[in-house]
Amino acid sequence: MPAESASRGDPLESMEGASSGEEETDDSPDGMAVVAAGESAPYIGQRFLTHDAAYEFYGGLAKLCGFSIRRHRTEGKDGVGKGITRRYFVCHRAGNAPAKPFNDGAQQQRNRKSTRCGCQAYLRIGRDPGAGAPEWRVTGFSNHHNHQLLRQDQVRFLPAYRVISDLDRDRILFFAKSGISVQQMMRIMELEKCVEPGSLPFTEKDVRNLIHSFRRFDQEEQNVDLLKMCRNFKEKDPNFKYDFTRDENNRLENISWSYASSIQSYEIFGDAVVFDTTHRLTALDMPLGIWIGMNNHGMPSFFGCTLLREENLQSFTWAIQVFLNFMNRKSPQTILTDQNIYLKEAVEKELPNTKHALAIWLIAARFPSLFKAVLEERYNDWENEFYRLYNMENTMDFDHGWSDMVDCYGLHGNRHIASLFASRNNWALPYLRGHFSAGLTASTEVSKSINDFIQRLLSAQRRLSYFIEEVALVVDYRDQAGEQQTMQQNLQNISLKTEAPVEGHAAAILTPYAFSKLQDELVVAAHYASFHLEGNAFLVRHHTKTEGGLIVTWNQKEELISCSCQMFESSGFLCRHALRVLTALNCFHIPDHYLPARWHRTLPAPSKSLNGTINHSGASKSVKTLQSIVSALVSEAAKSDERMEVATREVLVLLTRIRQQPVLVNVSGESAHSSMAAVSDHCISSENVKTSN
Repeated sequence: MPAESASRGDPLESMEGASSGEEETDDSPDGMAVVAAGESAPYIGQRFLTHDAAYEFYGGLAKLCGFSIRRHRTEGKDGVGKGITRRYFVCHRAGNAPAKPFNDGAQQQRNRKSTRCGCQAYLRIGRDPGAGAPEWRVTGFSNHHNHQLLRQDQVRFLPAYRVISDLDRDRILFFAKSGISVQQMMRIMELEKCVEPGSLPFTEKDVRNLIHSFRRFDQEEQNVDLLKMCRNFKEKDPNFKYDFTRDENNRLENISWSYASSIQSYEIFGDAVVFDTTHRLTALDMPLGIWIGMNNHGMPSFFGCTLLREENLQSFTWAIQVFLNFMNRKSPQTILTDQNIYLKEAVEKELPNTKHALAIWLIAARFPSLFKAVLEERYNDWENEFYRLYNMENTMDFDHGWSDMVDCYGLHGNRHIASLFASRNNWALPYLRGHFSAGLTASTEVSKSINDFIQRLLSAQRRLSYFIEEVALVVDYRDQAGEQQTMQQNLQNISLKTEAPVEGHAAAILTPYAFSKLQDELVVAAHYASFHLEGNAFLVRHHTKTEGGLIVTWNQKEELISCSCQMFESSGFLCRHALRVLTALNCFHIPDHYLPARWHRTLPAPSKSLNGTINHSGASKSVKTLQSIVSALVSEAAKSDERMEVATREVLVLLTRIRQQPVLVNVSGESAHSSMAAVSDHCISSENVKTSN
């Protein structure tokens, strides 16, 4: 058996007795010598039938103690490797890895920090020549570690203990062919094995490496097909946009694309966007970046996709640059992403005037694997406390509450908790107030709708040869399901819960989704008291409290109102405090600039057409005629459930026929889609609004 290399630094070089045959034990009382409870340490003279049996015994002890082992070197009678008579098993942190040499002409390598620190814990066994059968005995043992040993909830993440069984491998490959994401695979297998999240004997990285090594198709050929698909789609729709890069071998490296409807949608709803890079296109083993926002009905609005060969600064910078080019260089006010150092640098470089926030649902998705093993049965209580802090009103209360939470759950020294607190400016609501997010910072309802949307998008890879077209069917917000939901929202009766004139005013302008958000604040506003301080300032607080409150300022001449809670700046909806002051001052309407156009039923036409020219004219006569017809249709259909069912069914059939027609720019300067969008949203009339008893 050939000798194993010791080029990384021999942990036994200082042990002269190792080659002379003298027996050694650990005589370092001040060393980190730990033996797991219930397990006896190896002793000099202990015998094993095979060297593998000795390795298995030492490996079991190592796992219980908090480290792993590896085979180090062998020795023979006539020198190293000849007629093996000795074997060494060492701690996984034995030796010292030298720095990788840098060669200007060579391919750049990742110079990862080594975990080796010269640990001298080891087990030495020797062959007993006098035994009748092949037999090995322990001739040397040291349990002295110069590093911290891992807890049981940590040691299983060492590479030596991360194992994918043949059964699990087949299951993973089956999931991969079905287009299921790696995160979904992990959750499904945890449920199948009845284990806690994060308790599988392998990690997401192990699964991705397995999928990468078992790809059963020619990746280069598939990449060429992606370009071909984009070219074919461009021929059908000239307003479709795509861009790509090739590597030094002329192979596809990165590719991004966006549809005509997505670019128009971004013109109105691109004030706040999510760039989700946590998914991979399993079939191609490439990171998938998805640009998405929220429309005026509170539904996901797709903006674009990007496939990257590597997740590095260069790739993310390119993806952002191309996306801005697609969107006529219009930057969002806020961008939400996952925690990624390269993405953070790319956003800072390419979007200097955009607020960079972290999507809370992407952060929280890792909580089970990070904290369940640490907190055990207290995990659910901790999670509830985390979200309570997340929704705090001000930063001071958040910081104090966080400190109390760390004390309560004994999380001092937890690096994940420390990292979360260090980055709180980018994810905690008290620190994000005043930065517009269109409601994307909400944790539950928004994350569910976006995740459902993304899962539908990922399912498009089941027909990889039609991937671009399949994505178009899934993400186009004009698809039948989205149209039906929007239509049902517009046709539903709206109940007014107060007698305030501002409520009826808002109901006639805002979409049902947006109006419900404002209505909730208006209803609660009745429970608050308003006190005039001096000048334009008012103090507003709940009627049950005698201290505290928020400051509202009102400029009657300019019709400008602001509140220290900054809800309007964050969401585009006036808060209960501002509405309380307006009501107390007998204001019968909400100033127009506090009913943002992005939340209106009837949306304005995009300021630019897809070719970049300015639209100078309004809706054409034919569009106005169609709006009148739709208004009459709504009035008649709303008179009974049967009429509503017939109208909905027939309109969807008509929409299907309209989609089959080419998308052209009409004489008014508006695209056909813009005109139809205005017609679709022109559905509110006086009989749609009623006052509840």
